[in-house]
Amino acid sequence: MLSAKQFEELVGDALDELPPFFQARMNNVVVLVDVWPSRRMLREMGVPPGETLLGLYSGIPLTERTHDYGLVPPDTITLYQGPIENAAAAQEGGDYHDRVREEVRHTVIHEIAHHFGIDDDRLVELGAY
Repeated sequence: MLSAKQFEELVGDALDELPPFFQARMNNVVVLVDVWPSRRMLREMGVPPGETLLGLYSGIPLTERTHDYGLVPPDTITLYQGPIENAAAAQEGGDYHDRVREEVRHTVIHEIAHHFGIDDDRLVELGAY
């Protein structure tokens, strides 16, 4: 298991590696790290027992913001270290740290896609899964 600091560095690296086009257009969003999603969060999101979340976007996607959008708290993207590390541990081959890095990168991109208004169905169409 990585330390919280090591995991946060991987998240920072994934954000730094985003193309400048996307970095410049991320608006009023903060990226957070938590160890695990709460049971309440899993229930609210309709996650079946035995499954979990790797990340969660909460907010108003850019595509839904209107001209009067303002004075609202930032959207949040939360990455969950425990589930991401478990997903990486379940994979075969390669270095564990590299597998965690790839899971973090994939989860960051997935949640940022939601910030830009791309839903899970469209991500499937785009081959993101």
